[in-house]
Amino acid sequence: MKQQEQKHRRMQRITLMLSLLLWVGGIKGFGLGSKEEPRKGSGDQGLHVSIVVFIPGVMSGSPIYEMLAAGVKQAAAEHSNAQREVTVTVIEGGFNQAEWEGRITALAASETYDLIVSSNPSLPAIAASVSAKFPKQRFLLLDGALAGNPRIYTLRYNQREQAYMAGHIAALVAGEAGDPGSQAVRIGLVAGQEYPAMNEVILPAYREGAQQVDPNSTVDFRVVGNWFDAGKGAELAADMIRGGAKVILTIAGGANEGVVQAAFEAGAKVVWFDTNGYGVRPGTVVGSSVVYQDKAAYEQTIRFLEGTLPFGKAELLGVAEGYVDFIETDPDYQASVSAPVREKQGILIEQIRSGVLRLEE
Repeated sequence: MKQQEQKHRRMQRITLMLSLLLWVGGIKGFGLGSKEEPRKGSGDQGLHVSIVVFIPGVMSGSPIYEMLAAGVKQAAAEHSNAQREVTVTVIEGGFNQAEWEGRITALAASETYDLIVSSNPSLPAIAASVSAKFPKQRFLLLDGALAGNPRIYTLRYNQREQAYMAGHIAALVAGEAGDPGSQAVRIGLVAGQEYPAMNEVILPAYREGAQQVDPNSTVDFRVVGNWFDAGKGAELAADMIRGGAKVILTIAGGANEGVVQAAFEAGAKVVWFDTNGYGVRPGTVVGSSVVYQDKAAYEQTIRFLEGTLPFGKAELLGVAEGYVDFIETDPDYQASVSAPVREKQGILIEQIRSGVLRLEE
């Protein structure tokens, strides 16, 4: 009796296995079982692709981050169709940098997003830390550099070119406004915080550009300590101006407002960084060396969606590639800066664009 029960159970198992094999074979016959599951984040057609833009700060009053989100959204809109939906979520990380890694970790841990996009020099190190915990998460990071991580792509703007052009216009304007008989041009730079790119690239190149105009020129460098304190920015700028600085480059986020106000009240001038700032205070802002972050965000997101973004690579792009420039055509620039100064600045810009003057980092 026992042997008959065991034989019956074996026959049941065999029958079940044969049924499963026939079912799988039937699925393959309809062309379903032979298709591999598309790799998450590969940009393959037929997938729902989810992208999150992490803003290291807030969008309001931050044109550089507004451009970041706009570029990603444009790429997503152009690549959404009946076969594939591409969605974009924008999340603000706030001004407390200590919280950024925790927030990005939460995004990766959710396993919701095929790609995390952001822009800040500190983001590559944060992404590398998060990537070690969540190795499937992919990152597209602008304005930063990290090579060798197969889940992270970075694009860094040539900020030596950008800061050099800013220093050059600052020294030209300051020299024209200088006191007769003064020994040297004095300009300023107000930064939100110190970080490697600021200390090692931007500040030296700003000074280098000024010294191209006047070899004896000096730069007064001050740090706000954060990216939002407009009152502190105004205090630093006012003190710089009392010390003889005629023109100030401000790279301080929300604190830029205070720098511009102090310069306006004292009759000094300001050079803007990253975006077109002439309209911020016409007549006070006399130069804008820019990066085209919307273009970078758009083009690199397209590469991701098409499966060609070279993860693991760190690219450096500048004036020649169309990512960095100095805006000469704005009517406020032409109205507030004299023709001789604009001519000299134009000669420098053309030298950089043509490759006659190469400013490599």
